[in-house]
Amino acid sequence: MARCRALLKQYREVLLYVFFGGCTTLVNLGSYWLLRALTNWNYNLENILSVTLAILFAYWANSRFVFCSTARTLPERLAECAKFIAARLSTMALEVGGVFAMVEFLRMRDTLAKLAIQFVVLALNYLFSKFLVFTKGNRS
Repeated sequence: MARCRALLKQYREVLLYVFFGGCTTLVNLGSYWLLRALTNWNYNLENILSVTLAILFAYWANSRFVFCSTARTLPERLAECAKFIAARLSTMALEVGGVFAMVEFLRMRDTLAKLAIQFVVLALNYLFSKFLVFTKGNRS
């Protein structure tokens, strides 16, 4: 039992990131599928909106629960949030471009393409968050 607790403590950040990354993916995919069902908009616009909602949820979850941000003042929060959004916009571009390429060139269904690209996006987002956004100076 003690070994199990030690492993959980050692991998706490990664486990929380995977959990909240899964939640973020559900926000992303759920809002995308909801927009697809309720609107007749272009899938690229629906994709951009769903990723935007996921970015907002992810910042809240990552800063509060995963990386335990110590940014307290408004300027600190804004700087951290700006770095987070910049990193996420880069993976959003990869996601939007990847979905577009898979749909238009590989003739995949849009929902399958969206699901497939999530694995690459999840890994890159973790690396960006850990090493560029929530650096040791910002963690407790």
